[in-house]
Amino acid sequence: QVQLVESGGGLVQAGASLRLSCAASGRPISNYNMGWFRQAPGKEREFVAGNRWSVGVTYYADSVKGRFILSRDNAKNTVSLQMNSLKPEDTAVYYCAARSSPWESRIWDEYDYWGQGTQVTVSS
Repeated sequence: QVQLVESGGGLVQAGASLRLSCAASGRPISNYNMGWFRQAPGKEREFVAGNRWSVGVTYYADSVKGRFILSRDNAKNTVSLQMNSLKPEDTAVYYCAARSSPWESRIWDEYDYWGQGTQVTVSS
């Protein structure tokens, strides 16, 4: 079992930056693909960013490419999401997720473990 706890959310103005963190426990995340998803009120949960541990590749949703950066620190068992140039449409609950399969996935229910989420609100 992997337990994930997100932190770092908050209320910011458009154009600002936030850094979300995800602390893992239970098992080392070094052999897990890690991902970030988000869910806005009344909308489906959507993929934001992911990282494949086996090939060291990080991939992003088009809506955040060039603004968000996913990084992982296997030694600290943490994953971060640096969010720059935030827009009101980035407002959502952000979730960290872990996937034991080594293949890329942008589908939330293909991930095995989830955090409880952290709220990000961007005002215009």
